[in-house]
Amino acid sequence: MGASDSKLVFKRGIFKLSEDKAIPADDQYWASFWELPESTEDVFSLFSPADIRRTRDTALENLETLILAVTSRLFILRHHPSFPDPEFAPERDALNCIRVLTRILPYLYEAEQLQPWEDKFFWGVRRKRTRKASLARDVLFDESQEELAKLEAAGEEFEEVKPLAEELIDTLIDLLFFADFTLPKPPNSKNKVTYAIWSSGVGCNTPVGTSREFESNRTEVLRLLLTLCSPSMYMSANLLPVQGVKAVSYIVTCPDKQVVLSVLCSLLNTALKYNPASWKIPYNVQVFKDPKLILVTYAIQFLLVVLLYPIPESDPNHTKKNYFRHFLGRLHRPQDFQFITEGITRVLNYPLHSGTSYIPGSQPKDKLTSEMIMFFWEVTQCNKRFRSFIIDTNRSHDFLILILYYAIDYKLDASKQGIVRMCVFILQTLSVESNFGKSLNKKFENQETLPATIKLQNFNGSYADFLIHSIYNIITTSQGKLTAIYPALLAVINNVAAYLENLSASASSKLLQLFSSMSSPGFLLSNDSNHDLLQSLLESMNAIIEHQYNKNPNFVYAILRNKKRFEALRSFTLESGQEEIERRNRRRKERSDDDLNLSGSRRGSADSIRSPSSSHQRAPALSDVPEEDTFAIGDDEDEDSEDENRPTPAASTPTDQPSRASSVSSGVDDAVPTQLRGMSEKARGKMPAGMPTFSRQNSTTSLSSYATAGYSTNGAFEPTTAWIESWLPDLPLHTILTLIAQLSRLLPRSDPSTDHPSTSILRQIQQADIRAIEPSAIRVQLFEWSPLSLGWYESLLWSFVFTSEMQVAKGTAGVWNGTNIKLFRVETVAPTGPTLSSPRGAVDAVGSNIVSRIGSINLRGVAGGGSTAEGAQSPGPPGGGGQVRESRTGTGNGGGTGLGIGRVI
Repeated sequence: MGASDSKLVFKRGIFKLSEDKAIPADDQYWASFWELPESTEDVFSLFSPADIRRTRDTALENLETLILAVTSRLFILRHHPSFPDPEFAPERDALNCIRVLTRILPYLYEAEQLQPWEDKFFWGVRRKRTRKASLARDVLFDESQEELAKLEAAGEEFEEVKPLAEELIDTLIDLLFFADFTLPKPPNSKNKVTYAIWSSGVGCNTPVGTSREFESNRTEVLRLLLTLCSPSMYMSANLLPVQGVKAVSYIVTCPDKQVVLSVLCSLLNTALKYNPASWKIPYNVQVFKDPKLILVTYAIQFLLVVLLYPIPESDPNHTKKNYFRHFLGRLHRPQDFQFITEGITRVLNYPLHSGTSYIPGSQPKDKLTSEMIMFFWEVTQCNKRFRSFIIDTNRSHDFLILILYYAIDYKLDASKQGIVRMCVFILQTLSVESNFGKSLNKKFENQETLPATIKLQNFNGSYADFLIHSIYNIITTSQGKLTAIYPALLAVINNVAAYLENLSASASSKLLQLFSSMSSPGFLLSNDSNHDLLQSLLESMNAIIEHQYNKNPNFVYAILRNKKRFEALRSFTLESGQEEIERRNRRRKERSDDDLNLSGSRRGSADSIRSPSSSHQRAPALSDVPEEDTFAIGDDEDEDSEDENRPTPAASTPTDQPSRASSVSSGVDDAVPTQLRGMSEKARGKMPAGMPTFSRQNSTTSLSSYATAGYSTNGAFEPTTAWIESWLPDLPLHTILTLIAQLSRLLPRSDPSTDHPSTSILRQIQQADIRAIEPSAIRVQLFEWSPLSLGWYESLLWSFVFTSEMQVAKGTAGVWNGTNIKLFRVETVAPTGPTLSSPRGAVDAVGSNIVSRIGSINLRGVAGGGSTAEGAQSPGPPGGGGQVRESRTGTGNGGGTGLGIGRVI
């Protein structure tokens, strides 16, 4: 449709769709939708959101007929013996049918009032005349009255056929493996659909060959399959795991093993053979389209959609299993694991070793890294043989460094918080394996080659030392943005603690600094769950002492140096804690009379606690031990304050999170598992009757118990003496206090300020005969799924899909741009960082000169699918302050048009 008059004809036909009422199904008009467009851009630019919504709201019957017309045409082409033949069964017609469906479906999904219609239209059982009935209606010769009566009766015979959505999905899956459409024609076969795996790798050693045209067609089909699965975007995150999506349920419960394995291996191999280094495009990548990258992106995203999908209990298919996940868990060949490992690390390693380009905005270094991290977590969870493989071959060390890199690099980026959380949960998943903990004792060589963000100065320790330093870094420098995953970070330490040997003096010091902060009154009294974090840390320390005492003299020495802290904690009371906070506040005020706000900048919730006006005796040890202001839980000057005083339930349920008074979330942001201690069978038995379970392989659903505490009328947390007495006696201090009592004599009289003891002291610690300390059973803290955490996880994946699709200038279609997203928030934020269109710095002066000469060129990736009537913004002048969209996993209506570069939280 290169000529403008052809486009005008197509646009007029689109107007007719909403202006005429009940256009007959046999009208030749419908053929224009698959005959006139020549590209995806034609369909998406001319069929605007306003056109679709107007037709949907005023002439739904025409939209219904359009869907029936294009699907019928697609089914006919799929079964045509000559497809794809340019004359008798054109490939163009099939592609245009796919494009039209891709364009209009999101606008049906966003209309909540159409849910009953959608269920009936797409998923209701259909009736059509039997083949005998169809032939009976075409009578060529006169028949006797008796024969005519028989034919008339036969003409009314109907049969039930599968729902429209199921036939459409089956057709699209077939088209992914269709000769001369997405695969080369097999030499010795008449079958059009061969289910041959697209490329070599898992399940295939011999490549079948491909072409640019085949890959383009695969991209179109995968885009529609993703669209059919995207009703997820139009549900709230707490509803999604419970209600599910019928299209995804149908796909993942496919009983045909050959189909499942062909789709699984084709998507897997396509994604894992991606090499960001060899496919690097020079200069600003927004100017160029990379079809190969788009195919790889759709492949990994559709693979993730089907892999992580939990079949809801309410679904009729609940008794079946997710066969994609099942067969991924059945992989066992070492060469397959090697292929998977190399494919993941190739993508994740690239940002670490791709030097900074001098050309502004030349290359996005983290292409597909988020999806690859998620895929790594999936295969780690569902395939225990893969976990064993990466641990036994020491590849787990590579993944440990990579995961820590992304967690630390993204920890302050509001758009990457979801990825940081996922990284921490991956570490927890790996730490459950005892061999992983043991492998951490290996010396970490070549640490100096790491990027500056995670490199430790003068480091000369083991992987365990590096892990502890990194966890300390995440907790203490994240400005309270990651409070929801502190339990998981401490769970990682807890899971590996019993296996740690020869901890360095610096790593031991970091553990004790964490203890100092978590045992301070300001931290313990700031909300009702911080004492759980302290308990988890104490359990980790006990595990090191009880199981590896002789091999960790540096750690024992660090405990002895901090003995006042442990003794003070034993005598902790509400009054002494409040007085300590008051004393601390007075000291701050004296230091800085002109800056009264500093006292609340790091511990707002804790500093709001006031001690009684009457004087009373303070616990002697507390006043002698300075409170360290190392880190905050949930406090940050940049955080919103509207949720700080939100009422929080006193006791958690399977879908509730522990209250963190100063933590800001949108419901799903903190919908992550809180796992601090292993859950007893008795506690599991107290779960509410009828509560749905959301078990996934290697995961459990559980309920964390929290002590009831007091709350003020506005919902703020107020500690009470009874609350403190409910948890303080249960803190596991016996092992450490026993150790201190027996070894304190070994410390020099003049307590040295250094963390590095003399060799003689270390030798005495190792040779000491410790009594009354018995090793306790090793307990692991599993990653625990809940309905809310599953909703968070799925919203994170769909936010990846949304943000990668919105960048239309890179070759995507902008399928969901401008639709009313409910699964996560879509916000408009100012662009950051230099690009070719907005250069900064001396080197970028060259870019500024280029921009001044090509001012009319659009370099921003503005959505091309939609008219300005729908709120689409025009690109600003080169070098100007264009807008970018940011999607956050959370609740809220994500209306508006997708422009610029998306970011995910």
